[in-house]
Amino acid sequence: MRLEGEYTATADVNPTKDSGQVFLPREHGATAMVLTPFFAAAVLLRRVYWTELVALLAIACTFALKDPLVVLARQRFIWKQEHAETNAARQSVVIESLLLLACGMTLMLVRDWRPFMLLFLGAGLFTILAVTLNVRNRQRSEWFQVASAVALSATCLTACLAAIGGVPGWCWLLWLLCALQATAGIFVVHARLDARIAARKGLSGVSPNRRAAVLCQCVLTLAGVVCAVLARPWIAAALFIAAICYWAELRRQRNPESLQMPLKRVGLQALGVSIAYALMIVAGLWRG
Repeated sequence: MRLEGEYTATADVNPTKDSGQVFLPREHGATAMVLTPFFAAAVLLRRVYWTELVALLAIACTFALKDPLVVLARQRFIWKQEHAETNAARQSVVIESLLLLACGMTLMLVRDWRPFMLLFLGAGLFTILAVTLNVRNRQRSEWFQVASAVALSATCLTACLAAIGGVPGWCWLLWLLCALQATAGIFVVHARLDARIAARKGLSGVSPNRRAAVLCQCVLTLAGVVCAVLARPWIAAALFIAAICYWAELRRQRNPESLQMPLKRVGLQALGVSIAYALMIVAGLWRG
């Protein structure tokens, strides 16, 4: 389960042929990081607001823009001939940009526009960064993926701003907890990838990603202890369970047979941990 995968559609170099490429996000991990905090915040708001649907559409458009923008950037700076998917990418960018503009104007007309300007600026800068790193084939950098986890988890802030025009205290905590769990998961996955490569090459030793994963699990455990002391049992339990699951995964990575497990299955297991974690966090924040 990768957070940000490289665009992998097969390019047709015939400039007169339109591939009809449909640009949809393919990274399930990144999609979960976008949607989980948003819906968690929507539940914790305790009622339905029509502006949440507008915000969700804006988030979807922003998230979907990256892939066609990457194609256009590659066409501009790398490819010497126009590729078949470039025309489809232009169309996707125009449609999604118009939808995003309409959603943004709607939200700023019915709510205080100033917080949304900050969100839009942050989303725009991060999109530029994501496109730049994809064009340079550096999108799998662990630290970029950590930054992505923090940025994508901020959808909970968007949900609250769209619904009530402000960010309550519990939403900041939700953002922090979602980003913390996502970061821990990223390094665990990279530790598995490193272990697979090391096993294939007959190498030994502890990779930097594994050390970072261990540190993240220590942070999760410590945060769980703090929440337990502060009488937040559901949040503490969520942190402890996530840490235990990730510790178990790191231990499993020492088994050569386990390293042969398909990455899709590993990703689904990680997704299950994320969903269970989010549900427990919601339960803990709901109780106050």
